[in-house]
Amino acid sequence: MFEQVGVGRLRITQVGLMKEKLLLAQQHIRKQKIDGWLLYDFHGSNEHARRFLEIPPDAMATRRFFYWIPAKGNPVKIVHAIESHLLEEWPGEKKIYFSWPLLTEHLHSVLKGVKRAAMEYSPDNAIPYVSRVDGGTIDMVRKAGVEVVSSGSFLPYFTAILDERQRKSHFAAAKALDQIAGDVWKWIGDCLKKRKRISEYEIQQKILEGIERKGCIAEGAPIVALNAHSADPHHSPSKKRPAFVKMGDFILLDLWCKKKAPGSIYGDITRVGIAAKQPKKEHEAIFQIVKKAQKAATELICKRFREGKEILGFEADDAARQVIQKAGYGEYFTHRTGHSIELSLHGSGAHLDNLEMHDERPLLPKTCFSVEPGIYLPGKFGVRLEYDLYVHADGRVEITGGDPAGIACLF
Repeated sequence: MFEQVGVGRLRITQVGLMKEKLLLAQQHIRKQKIDGWLLYDFHGSNEHARRFLEIPPDAMATRRFFYWIPAKGNPVKIVHAIESHLLEEWPGEKKIYFSWPLLTEHLHSVLKGVKRAAMEYSPDNAIPYVSRVDGGTIDMVRKAGVEVVSSGSFLPYFTAILDERQRKSHFAAAKALDQIAGDVWKWIGDCLKKRKRISEYEIQQKILEGIERKGCIAEGAPIVALNAHSADPHHSPSKKRPAFVKMGDFILLDLWCKKKAPGSIYGDITRVGIAAKQPKKEHEAIFQIVKKAQKAATELICKRFREGKEILGFEADDAARQVIQKAGYGEYFTHRTGHSIELSLHGSGAHLDNLEMHDERPLLPKTCFSVEPGIYLPGKFGVRLEYDLYVHADGRVEITGGDPAGIACLF
């Protein structure tokens, strides 16, 4: 009996949270002066819709579905006959289809009188991280007489904001990365002192061992780049054509991971070191410029939150980029300043970007993102410095993953 009551209470709590989420969504919809939000997915094509609707990754969902959230009133769900249970927990009238004409009929019925609806779409694909609905489905909605607008302005409130458990998981991942990087620098130094040859690839495997040992996982393998290889922001070590570390070599490490527990959030850091007692003058000069750029972006973000003012993603990018441009290296800073971090390494929230994208979305409290400016000198070396920022609910901004003051010297 007790167990049944517990399950019942749990279900009541879940229903209550769903209703709260819907009410918040409707507030955003009304604020945007649109008629509603049309969530759509096919075979996992729209991870954002699935996140909002809390559909487990392993759920059997192989047919198209829609979930319509109007600015006011009750939602409507359109589901296939063989998966009619899919949105069972969510409020709203259910419309079941089994043929494509019936799907179209239901969709037109639901959208009757609707003028503007938000979907996971970005005009001109300006923000690719938002665009998850295919062009053909957009055509279907437009044929119903509806103007499709982007949900990108409010989507991060449901996908990028971290709860307390997720916040702790990010801090744990960032701490693990800082420790792994320190351990790897020591290991490289010890190997060189013993005159043991080690390659980029072996260092990469050492980092992966550390990630596993810390109870973490990662999307892809970390970047380990020696000398001129570090001028390639996405250099990949080769096992077949190894590059071995020598005395005096410049080394870049870029590593990321998250805890293995479901719902965990990534950490992402980049460090540079030198297989010597001290860096060369050119290494140090470029390091200091990049460090100043990282600090400029961070200070602007902190200042805006401290003053209770909005900070847009592109503004933080501009702050870092202007430092590097003023130093005469603008053409060698070839990527954005930072990216949103959540369940995915490159998340759905605002990016620090006015280069690859013009991201006009605001950075939000309770979100996480990287700050990673860089200068890459072809044929010579590249410096990228990366830590993460977490914005607390009260607007306090905290650096995670460590903040080295200089180039790591391995002797």
